[in-house]
Amino acid sequence: MGGLMILIAMTVSTLLWADLTNAYIWIVLLVTIGYGLIGFGDDYLKLTKRNTKGLSGRFRLGWEIAIGLVASALIMWVSAPPLSGGVAVPFVKDFLIQLSWFFVPFGAFIMVGASNSVNLTDGLDGLAIVPTMIAAGCFGLISYLSGNAIFANYLQIHHVPGSGELTIFCGALVGAGLGFLWYNAPPAMVFMGDTGSLSLGGALGAVSVVTKHEIVLAIIGGLFVLETVSVIVQVASFKLTGKRVFRMAPLHHHFEKKGWAEPTVVIRFWIIASILALVGLSTLKLR
Repeated sequence: MGGLMILIAMTVSTLLWADLTNAYIWIVLLVTIGYGLIGFGDDYLKLTKRNTKGLSGRFRLGWEIAIGLVASALIMWVSAPPLSGGVAVPFVKDFLIQLSWFFVPFGAFIMVGASNSVNLTDGLDGLAIVPTMIAAGCFGLISYLSGNAIFANYLQIHHVPGSGELTIFCGALVGAGLGFLWYNAPPAMVFMGDTGSLSLGGALGAVSVVTKHEIVLAIIGGLFVLETVSVIVQVASFKLTGKRVFRMAPLHHHFEKKGWAEPTVVIRFWIIASILALVGLSTLKLR
């Protein structure tokens, strides 16, 4: 439940420094705190009731979807057309895929997917927090550029008025993550649990939906995508053929089974996350 410290630190920092008249700040905080509370309930049951399963999967997923749908609807309501129901495509200038009201379930899917992807990655000391901070740093920059009409026009990305204030939120996330990493560095003294992983993933998903960089999140957060895909492939392969593709899923456990030391897996995954983040940021200019 060490994620509670991250959640409190970044929430308090955001409330102190952000413009609280900005609707996007409250929407992103809604997702972050909401997902954090779901994770807290899960962790609490595991710790106090000695229940290794925690909350039921349906209950947890149901509330994640509900919060995601509400947040997506609010983002659509706050954003001005044509941004309100549109999805931007990397490398394509001045183009939006108009989803209309289908944008609401799409946005919820991004938030729920990002949340659970970070949750799956959180399996080794320091493994999840550094890629999360890297992604948050990238989206802090993206938020600032998207919220500034001059920079957005120069980079030919979609200008989202008001999104620049999310730079403060992303900065708070990075700062809280650094504080947590001090105690989570191998060998870890504190673990984030579902309280941290669900809230952090949800936060990244919400920021990407606001800034119209949902697809870029899949690149910058590519490590989380790889971890999730490894689980999907493993489960599908075992159910269909009775055989496992990986020695163990998620992916980081596969390399542990191959004999890699835990710090080796963690640092190499950090390197992969850094490379993917650079590739994702390159999409801002390569349009």
